[in-house]
Amino acid sequence: MRLLQAIAGARHGGAEIFFARLVAGLARAGVTQRVLSRADDERSAAFRALGIDPVHLAFGGLLDRATGPRFRREIEDFRPDVVLTWMNRATSFCPRATPAMRFVHVGTPRGYYNAKHYRRCDRLICATEDIAGFYLARGWAAEKVCYIPNYVCPQATAPVAREELDTPRGVPLVLALGRLHENKAFDVLLEAMTRLPRHWLWLAGAGPLERSLKRQAERLGIADRARFLGWRTDAPALLAAADVLACPSRHEPFGNIIIEAWAQGVPVVAAASEGPGRIVTSGVDGVLVPVEDAHALARGIESVTGDADLAGRLVAAGRAAHAAAYSEPVVVGKYVAYLANLAEARTCAG
Repeated sequence: MRLLQAIAGARHGGAEIFFARLVAGLARAGVTQRVLSRADDERSAAFRALGIDPVHLAFGGLLDRATGPRFRREIEDFRPDVVLTWMNRATSFCPRATPAMRFVHVGTPRGYYNAKHYRRCDRLICATEDIAGFYLARGWAAEKVCYIPNYVCPQATAPVAREELDTPRGVPLVLALGRLHENKAFDVLLEAMTRLPRHWLWLAGAGPLERSLKRQAERLGIADRARFLGWRTDAPALLAAADVLACPSRHEPFGNIIIEAWAQGVPVVAAASEGPGRIVTSGVDGVLVPVEDAHALARGIESVTGDADLAGRLVAAGRAAHAAAYSEPVVVGKYVAYLANLAEARTCAG
């Protein structure tokens, strides 16, 4: 099977991280790939280490006249069985298949986007059952929409030293990671921290709300125990240092960071938004609280940091949930089987 993958995402983001992870997992599984993406030195170096030389395209706006023709030439040259396009922009640049340039076009929305962006796709892969249901409700046939979750790989790593981030040893440490965007509800988490006077917070991420969140921390009187870390690429080491992961999102299609915490053995407290509400079983492998409820979020965090037995049970169940459904062998195996079936059907149809 020959697979071409294309993404036009930002440098940082959950979808972009998983895209790179999936390229690596499929490469280890023996899938021959070509990758089209915007330029990113770190990501490109990782691909080259796998023997994949990425093709850098602009994926620009209305004035971009180069990306479309180059996309077509890459397909003509590589002759993929399947083209997998990530999110709206890369999907819009993908040319239509023709009798002389045949492939199966699979879109992967990664969120609740307007279905019109995927009308030229033959199939969809969705990371949650809820996202799959969203597109089914908008007219997609059930046999053309596939649900395959994300995965993470556990990493044995030393924890980030607390003193490096001016954080005392022995205090309960809350970790949150993600884009500093309204959907992530880090404002709710800061409000919750006012009800947790013994706890400290590490907030790793970048985004448009950085300044306002820092001002909020000052206004609430918690700035002395809240650390804004910026965008980090060492999530496993941060998790290894934390006592609990908080995921307070208003809207979260999946929740990659939850399965990262499970893989690394860190208990999870999450708002019951779309993704976390489906993957977390409250009281078993995490604690779910109502969306936008700072008081409940604080109670959930304190219930974990104040009860070592509960934290241990959540960690054990989280590890089991990860291994059963969100590990590389399981998820990559599903991708390989699904894409190989599409490639075989294409060959038989020809």
